[in-house]
Amino acid sequence: MERTGISSYTEQQLAQIVKEMGQPAFRAKQIFKWLHEKQVRSFQEMTDQPKAFLAKLEERFTIETLEIARRQQSKDGTVKYLFRLADGNCIETVLMRYSYGNTVCVSTQVGCRMGCRFCASTQGGRIRNLTAGEIVNEIYAVGRDTGERVSHIVLMGIGEPLDNFDNVMDFLSIVSSPNGVNIGMRNISLSTCGLVPKIYELAEKHLGLTLSVSLHAPLNPMRSSMMPINDAYPIEQLIRACRDYQKTTGRRVSFEYSMVNGVNDSPETAKTLAGLIKGMGAHVNLIPINPVDGSPYSATDAANVRRFQQMLTDLGVNATVRRRLGTDISAACGQLRREEAKEGTAE
Repeated sequence: MERTGISSYTEQQLAQIVKEMGQPAFRAKQIFKWLHEKQVRSFQEMTDQPKAFLAKLEERFTIETLEIARRQQSKDGTVKYLFRLADGNCIETVLMRYSYGNTVCVSTQVGCRMGCRFCASTQGGRIRNLTAGEIVNEIYAVGRDTGERVSHIVLMGIGEPLDNFDNVMDFLSIVSSPNGVNIGMRNISLSTCGLVPKIYELAEKHLGLTLSVSLHAPLNPMRSSMMPINDAYPIEQLIRACRDYQKTTGRRVSFEYSMVNGVNDSPETAKTLAGLIKGMGAHVNLIPINPVDGSPYSATDAANVRRFQQMLTDLGVNATVRRRLGTDISAACGQLRREEAKEGTAE
């Protein structure tokens, strides 16, 4: 029988497993705490469990771990990891240090099938979804490596989180549990390219996290040229879903807007963007894109980013410019994984 990763199970799911194995219910909480509070990497470390029960667990399950394949540290303190999974695939995770605490940007898939033309993550397509245990172990591996606590999470690494919906929901349950690392939903941001049906499904969960939508353009032809997902869910549907999400959850939506030279950075585009999200009270995060090999896009210069921001502010839109971190360490998401794949092919 092929063993599955036990770190992927929520407390409720573990309780059912423990019951099926004929053990008292309290053992589920104990095992969960060993896995996610103490973050053990072997069943033998669970010293309050009967040895016969541990042997049965080891027959059925593994404890997921990640191997650091590469580690790059920027002069600004940002650390980028290339983690190797048990099946040999690689993903990227980034630690960003801020005054308010440490944020980890996690991947949710091996590769991505969304096809955004400015993104390195999608150039090789999607290989598979990550399990909840693999996602949560990105955070644990960073903590072990640095010896520092992680206080905030952004689901903005390789992959589209809402394209791996069930596993991501389990991950959120695990990582926010008081019996684990207990990172509150208000400290978690989930980024999506705009899978409209899944935005409605997420809204019904009432999780309290921040939904961050990769908008990048306020007009359909412009957005479709950058993001093929717009052909399936055009801007009108997406903005309606975002407004409905705010009504259902009481949480404001944040919009990510990558600034691309000569494509979406004109004064006219700023005016159109402001009109599109008028009355939402939404925050717009302007992002000078990182250069990506094979992409036709280049970054808007800093002066134009500031002009675009000022126009939005003057039009009543809360807009900030994302601080650029890790520009000296293959900063664009997916670059490090692609470099590893190229080297592996050459070898």
